Amino acid sequence: MEALVMAGGKGTRMGYCGVEKPMIEVGGVFTVKRVIDALNGSRNIDKILVSVSPNTPDTERYVKELGIETIRTSGEDYVEDLHDSFRILNGKYVLTCPSDMPLMRSSTVDAFIDYFRANPDDTMTAIVEEDVVVKSGFKPSFDFGLDGKKWVLSGMNIMDRAKILTGEELSYSYFMTDWVDLAINMNTEKELEIARSFFL
Repeated sequence: MEALVMAGGKGTRMGYCGVEKPMIEVGGVFTVKRVIDALNGSRNIDKILVSVSPNTPDTERYVKELGIETIRTSGEDYVEDLHDSFRILNGKYVLTCPSDMPLMRSSTVDAFIDYFRANPDDTMTAIVEEDVVVKSGFKPSFDFGLDGKKWVLSGMNIMDRAKILTGEELSYSYFMTDWVDLAINMNTEKELEIARSFFL
């Protein structure tokens, strides 16, 4: 399966820190590198591409130095960037994730893909119990109810690439977890501090 790492956003919620968000170090390693490493270690991922933009030129240079293919998008709109990237990709299904999930593990990626293959759908999203996110020190910007619990989107998805591009009506399903590595993504300075605390 192809994997697309979204690394072209402005990262405005993080605030200006002189570093592009994918290039912020967590535990002495760039965040985008941690995500790429997790995907590289997956037995189910055979190709990784990183979506970059004029907002992230340092990220683009660094990722290319790693030998990873990049896709240049506008960086102005997530959905538009996703569609531009999907036009370059070839697979029927694509795993997408943001570049700011520094705790992501290869085993988590494989469990998600294995579950999807056993329960295929047009779009599947990995979600995390809200209590896990809150106990980790994060304040969810969005939650929703399902099966009597509150859930938070992790940012990791598997999508039917062709149907996304043609605008067909999609069916959705969820991969429900209580895994901390899917609960941690960095949108604010406080969340960055929390992420770094896992590597102290």
